[in-house]
Amino acid sequence: MSTANPKILRYQELAERLSELIHRGTYAPGTRIPSVRQMSRQQNVSISTVLEAYSLLERQGLIESRPQSGYYVRAHTEERLPEPEISSPRRDPSLVSLHELVMMLMRDSSNPDLVQLGAALPHLDNQMIQKINQIMTKTVREQGVKAHQYHFPPGLETLRSQIARRMVSAGCQLSPGDIIITSGGTEALNFSLHAVCHPGDIVAIESPSYFGAFQTLEVHGLRALEIPTHPRDGISVEALEFAIEHNPIRAVFVISNFNNPLGSRIPDDRKKALVELLARHEIPLIENDVSGELYFGEKRPLVCKAFDTKGLVILVSSFSKDISPGLHLGWVAAGRYSAEVEWLKFTLSPSPTLPQMVVAEFLEGGSYDQHLRRIRREYARNVELMSDAVMRYFPEGTRLTRPSGGLVLWVQLPENVDSLELYKIALQGGITLVPGHVFSATYQFSNFIRLNAAAFNYSTERALERLGEMITRLAKQP
Repeated sequence: MSTANPKILRYQELAERLSELIHRGTYAPGTRIPSVRQMSRQQNVSISTVLEAYSLLERQGLIESRPQSGYYVRAHTEERLPEPEISSPRRDPSLVSLHELVMMLMRDSSNPDLVQLGAALPHLDNQMIQKINQIMTKTVREQGVKAHQYHFPPGLETLRSQIARRMVSAGCQLSPGDIIITSGGTEALNFSLHAVCHPGDIVAIESPSYFGAFQTLEVHGLRALEIPTHPRDGISVEALEFAIEHNPIRAVFVISNFNNPLGSRIPDDRKKALVELLARHEIPLIENDVSGELYFGEKRPLVCKAFDTKGLVILVSSFSKDISPGLHLGWVAAGRYSAEVEWLKFTLSPSPTLPQMVVAEFLEGGSYDQHLRRIRREYARNVELMSDAVMRYFPEGTRLTRPSGGLVLWVQLPENVDSLELYKIALQGGITLVPGHVFSATYQFSNFIRLNAAAFNYSTERALERLGEMITRLAKQP
């Protein structure tokens, strides 16, 4: 064996010794291994050698770094918690009435004195914020009064061009003229529902699904028909077909990639089948792809819109999860409903120009792709860290999703634990979360909670430990 590069040999040998100790069970899954300085002293090697060895073990999936806590042996896949079962909502459409509970949750989600485990907000890292601020300053200086005007629909052409180019990787052949800029993703959904539905109509929706969608249905006086949804593969096309045969469904709403709260992603062949099913019945599909860029794998997943040949798929998205919710910028590709959506946008809510200019520059200059690569790694790691923490601290009977993108986890608690009661107890302990009640029009998920993994850190882990103790106490009550 060559000794030309002894440094590489030392870190490889150290990694091999630690790997053997892990496989023998000396360091069990979930246990902490010696810190970098401790290992350096124990093995009489440099700190850089230990860091390289630990980095190699991380790439091999044997250990993981936890912020402000150290390095831990990763749990084996077969030791993970079971996933929640496919949902089984009621078969009848329901009016939605969730606004009072949701408003209470939103007030608590803005309280800086609480550990925020619930609100699905991105981690706003300083590097991205500084870049956005630089672009904003430059734009105001160069564009002057233009940056302070309204920009009427369909929106800034340079931004629409950037979005159209990006959607090629999602399977879409869109032109800038196909895209309408909106003030956030919720406004895009709002206009889309307004364009295709009337009060009293039935909208089929995944169960569970984002409570903001239920809120929008409530505002429009629409009835929600919840469709069984798999925690990994999304909406059941077979169950939806049965529902269409027995109900006058006016529209369907799905979060095709990384459903909130499930994290599910509809496989491409199922997306195609879904689009074809709805095309046969001339039913519009409103598709939310707000987290589509936050994938953990090698390739961006396709959208349902990629299989649309009749203009029935209305694709909505925003930059709230992958750049900043504060920019309040979304968009919609509304297909055959574009004229109606554009008229609604013009009539009700012209968008400011400055955020459009800033995001267009952020996308065009390459900063967006760099930012996405960074947060994809960060979110994938944080989802794994939070999953491991839930496995360690939550009681027997807990189930947990395994998302391949996004930033949230959906946790099924023991059956007799009411998540709304848990929410109230957790508040007293300085923790806030989102109870499962708000992800269904009929309160189907009373023993579920949603957790946000975007900014996992030491404080988050300690909060999860305390939360696990609360859940354990509730689970023991008759």
